Amino acid sequence: MLRLITDFDGPIMDVSDRYYCVYQLCLEETKRSEQTVRKLSKEEFWQLKRSRTPEVQIAQMSGLDPEQGQKFARMRREIIHNIPFLIHDKLSPGAVAALEKVQSLGIDLVVLTMRRLGEIEIAFDRYNLRRFFRRDRCYALAADYPKTTDVSDKTLLMAKALRELPPAEEVWMVGDTEADAIAAQTHGIKVIGVLCGIRSRAQLEKYQPNSIVNNLSEAVDKVIERSLFKQLNYDPSP
Repeated sequence: MLRLITDFDGPIMDVSDRYYCVYQLCLEETKRSEQTVRKLSKEEFWQLKRSRTPEVQIAQMSGLDPEQGQKFARMRREIIHNIPFLIHDKLSPGAVAALEKVQSLGIDLVVLTMRRLGEIEIAFDRYNLRRFFRRDRCYALAADYPKTTDVSDKTLLMAKALRELPPAEEVWMVGDTEADAIAAQTHGIKVIGVLCGIRSRAQLEKYQPNSIVNNLSEAVDKVIERSLFKQLNYDPSP
């Protein structure tokens, strides 16, 4: 059995509009009424996010002082995943076609996400994605799970998935962050980084994934290619 485990935000969902909306709201709510700030363009903001620029630094680049920057960062952390803001998410280009291809080839498809169950089910219904992921192939955080860090939480969730899923001859992980890479590598799973999410190539390269591609569609093609080569006992270059 060939299994593909994919992150949700990034490979499947484009969250950039949600993050930019929350940035604008936090900036407006944090600044003083008479204070002049410089709202970053979406392109500027998203480049900073993809480079892992700290929230406090983004706040100060926007004209807030250090104390306001701390308030900005706290507010952003508290609301970024709130359900009302999820309406700003949209499907990543080509993601549905890639999922359909995986399904048509009989590849075992699993989603493993830092969203809570209620959050991912809203997206499943809104974008008709439930058809791709059986309930026992969906790994998300429980509503009452006390979050720590994405790296730690995703590694633990990966361990849970591997305990519960049936054995597979070959397993790949597709994701857009260091948490995806570390979670996969900790458990001996090959990982493909995608550039359609919240990390730049330079950031992904630090964690040495097996490959870096543009999107989920290219990742699926890479998995299929490598699986075929493996059957032929040939190891292609990355």
